[in-house]
Amino acid sequence: MVREWVEEKPVVLIDDSDVVKPEGYKFEALGIVRDGSESTDKKSVYKKGYHVTEAVAITRSKQPVSIFSRIHSSSEKDYISANTVTFEAIEQSVKLLGKATFVMDRGYDDNKMFLKMDDLRQDYVIRLTAKRKVLYHGKWTPVTELRDRRKGKIKINLRYHNSDHTAYLSHVKVQITASRKPVWLVLVYGITEHPMMLATNISLASKDDVTRIAQCYFSRWRIEEYFRCKKTVFDFENFRVRSLSAINALNFYITICMAYLAFVSMKPSSSQIYLNIWEAADPIKMKVFFFGYRIAAGIARILDAAHEGCKSWFKPIRQKFKQLSFLTA
Repeated sequence: MVREWVEEKPVVLIDDSDVVKPEGYKFEALGIVRDGSESTDKKSVYKKGYHVTEAVAITRSKQPVSIFSRIHSSSEKDYISANTVTFEAIEQSVKLLGKATFVMDRGYDDNKMFLKMDDLRQDYVIRLTAKRKVLYHGKWTPVTELRDRRKGKIKINLRYHNSDHTAYLSHVKVQITASRKPVWLVLVYGITEHPMMLATNISLASKDDVTRIAQCYFSRWRIEEYFRCKKTVFDFENFRVRSLSAINALNFYITICMAYLAFVSMKPSSSQIYLNIWEAADPIKMKVFFFGYRIAAGIARILDAAHEGCKSWFKPIRQKFKQLSFLTA
């Protein structure tokens, strides 16, 4: 079903989140994770919990829908690495969607990741860290040096962290350390304190191509909203089951519910179910970019009116009474 919901050229967002259980003692393979809700760029807060690796595809209505979700911990028996889980997410995405564009943040600036993308022949847009070096004019050059040499000449309006921004883009052809294959370095000025540095293997032949790469990367905020919605609407972290298999089973059911929210967002605005849910949600702000909270609120208010549950919505099917007989016909 999800394959039918995405664009012809699908975009897949890969990211990690966390599930913290600071007071937990009996949960299986409970590890230590960075608490994303309390950590900042300058200070990291670590608590007991689990890692969550997610692969999210963007639907035609520009809403996220998960195609891979795994809760895991480095304390698990026979655990290999976080990269192993990430590679599994990528492989499952490729199996489902075929050729796609994978968008990842700085945490995935890893030579192994670039080699994996090349091996699977997938397109990518990966944000680079300040430590990265690239081959430029036959010389290994810090990517920050190229960033500081140039200035953005392509003006573009972008949405970042729920705010509209004006950015300026520049691009230069380089080679990445991992495979020495040619890639494009796209520089984004004017959004953050230090210009963003994006590496892509997608060919850039025009200003529009450069703009599309920047827009593709900035669609990343949708997976951040996805995680936030998952935790807020479904109280994701407030589970009591203790085995990892049971925790992942609960995560699977939440993933199905989140997929249904994406499915409803694709309905025509004139459809009856869409109108009913929208009316029940009774929103204050009419225009939003992420529909998860609103659709979930509308469905919850509709179900609140069903005091007797959903059994009364369906006519029970009763079998005809059959008299037990010891006589043959």
